[in-house]
Amino acid sequence: MPPRASKRKATASHNSSSVTSADDSPTGTITGLILVVIKLLQKEYRPRVLREFGGPNSIPDNVILIAPSDKTKTKKTDRLDTLFDSYANCSSGIIDPEGIEALCSDINVEHTDVRILMFAWKLKAQRQGYFTRDEWRSGMKALKVDSLSKLKKGLPELEKEVNTPGNFQDFYSYAFRYCLTEEKQKTVDIESACELLNLVLGSQFQSKVDLLIEYLKIQSDYKAINLDQWMGFLRFCKEISFPDLENYDADLAWPLILDNFVDWMKEKRC
Repeated sequence: MPPRASKRKATASHNSSSVTSADDSPTGTITGLILVVIKLLQKEYRPRVLREFGGPNSIPDNVILIAPSDKTKTKKTDRLDTLFDSYANCSSGIIDPEGIEALCSDINVEHTDVRILMFAWKLKAQRQGYFTRDEWRSGMKALKVDSLSKLKKGLPELEKEVNTPGNFQDFYSYAFRYCLTEEKQKTVDIESACELLNLVLGSQFQSKVDLLIEYLKIQSDYKAINLDQWMGFLRFCKEISFPDLENYDADLAWPLILDNFVDWMKEKRC
């Protein structure tokens, strides 16, 4: 709710038909302040009211200008906050992993489901397993939902949104960054990277992802994956013919780990 504006003092009278003075009361005995609600969000309205009074310094003592309360917006925010509080940790004031699991249970979605990662992406959550009140508000408003039933019904649309060409690469990059749980962390360990690959790419490129995961688990050159390598996996799945790998060109600045993967694939076929 916008804050109440300060009382404006003046000595001049006014002839506005949009406000009623105490003397205009049917009984002529009503006194006190008259509240004039000005729709500040409508830029043309405030100047018109001020002109009717003869300027900002001509508003009578018995008039106070206040910004209107957007009741619909306030009620929606209240509903979002109430829902948030039902899952938030009382001490920290944020939704923690336990709260997220409870949320997942209530909407009948496993906490390991990719849609929960998509939900975190929509909230723009900064810490894995934690949602702040501001993230919750902005994300739920972006989804246009304010209840569990609406959230559950909105998940299919969220999937469609994420899987559009313009959004998926951003979501894929976010999934990696979301796993960076330590300050200044730049890489994700191999085991976690394999789980994440299967989660975000498995449904689209299952055969490629299965073999890539198999290779990552048996190779010994890399203990962790960085963002450049991670993004290379997506490009590889989207661009390279499989399983012949005929259009793979090692001179096109692929991450070395993918050069090694392709060599391993060729040896595997022999």
